[in-house]
Amino acid sequence: MTQTPRQSLSYRDAGVDIDAGDQLVENIKPFAKRTMRPEVLSGIGGFGGLVEISKKFKEPVLVSGTDGVGTKLKLAFELNRHDTVGIDLVAMSVNDILVQGAEPLFFLDYFACGKLDVTSATEVIKGIAKGCEDSGCALIGGETAEMPGMYPAGEYDLAGFAVGVVEKSKIITGDSIVAGDVVLGLASNGAHSNGYSLIRKILHLTNADYNAAFEEGRSLADVVMAPTRLYVKPMLKLMETLTVKGMAHITGGGITENVPRVLPDNVVAQIDAKSWQLPKLFQWLQAEGNVAAQEMYRTFNCGVGMVVIVAAEHAEAATALLRAEGETVYTLGSIRARVGDEHQTQVA
Repeated sequence: MTQTPRQSLSYRDAGVDIDAGDQLVENIKPFAKRTMRPEVLSGIGGFGGLVEISKKFKEPVLVSGTDGVGTKLKLAFELNRHDTVGIDLVAMSVNDILVQGAEPLFFLDYFACGKLDVTSATEVIKGIAKGCEDSGCALIGGETAEMPGMYPAGEYDLAGFAVGVVEKSKIITGDSIVAGDVVLGLASNGAHSNGYSLIRKILHLTNADYNAAFEEGRSLADVVMAPTRLYVKPMLKLMETLTVKGMAHITGGGITENVPRVLPDNVVAQIDAKSWQLPKLFQWLQAEGNVAAQEMYRTFNCGVGMVVIVAAEHAEAATALLRAEGETVYTLGSIRARVGDEHQTQVA
C-alpha cells in the first residue's frame, strides 16, 4: 500500500513568521540606537545585552523594577493606538526604581502576540525607545514572542524591566522622614497606567464617545491614552541639588496605598485634598461611575503621579527647581506623628 507523501511544513505554516520578526528588529534598530549610553557594550541583536557600571560610583548598588501596561492595552486595541503604550511600559519601571534614588541604566521589553503585525509592533517599540530616550535609559534588547493561538487577533501583551544604579550611601529609604517634613506632588499626565479596569467599565457603561472633544482641544481618546509621565531627569537633578527624604510613584493603589510604602511606622502623611484641583478626567470618572472620594484616592493617581518628601527648609528650593524643569508642583501637605494604628496617608 503506497502512502501519500506528507506536505512539507514550515514554521510559517504553523503561524510563526521568522521573516516578520527579523523585519521588526531591523525597523527598531535606529530608534534603539538613539538610547545608547557610554556604559553599553552591546545592543540589540545579541543573546544578551552587556552593560558596565560607570566608574563614577564608589559603591554601586543595582536597583531593578519590572511591570506591564495592564488593561490600558485593551483601549489601545479598541482605538488602534499603539504609539504611546511603549512609553507607559518604560515609565512604570523607571519611575519605580527612581524613588530609591536610582539612575536608570538600561531597559528590556517582552512583546508577545498571536500573530506578529510588524506595523503596530514597530509603533509600540518606537514608543519604548522614546520612553528610554526621554529618561536617559538605554534600550539594549528584548524579546518578541509570536505564539499562535495564545492571543486574539490584533492583540498583544507587554512587559519589561529596568535596571538602575545608585551610590550605596545615597539610597533613598524614607528612614529619615520626620514630623514637619513637607509633602510635594508632581502632576500626572492623566490616569497613567493604573485603574484602567474601572476606567473601561465606566467608559462602556456610559457608552462614551471617544472622538468627542473632552479637554483643551483633545478628544476623550486622547485623554485616556495619554502616556505615563517620566519623572526621571527632573528628579535626578533635584537629588543632585538637595536631600530628598522620600518618594512614592503613584501607581496601583493610588495615593493612599503608595505613600505609606516610603514612610517610617511612626509618622503619617497628612494631605490636603484642596491643595490641587482634580483634573477633568478624574472628575468625569468620579461623577459617571459614582465613585466615592476615598475609592478614587486608592485607585487612581487623581492628578498626582509622584510624591516627594523633603525637609521644610528645602521645600521652596525643591519646588522652584522642579518647576524650572517643567514640572507642575503642588504642596500637598506635611508629615505628622502617627496616632495609634491609623492609616499612614490621610487625604482630607
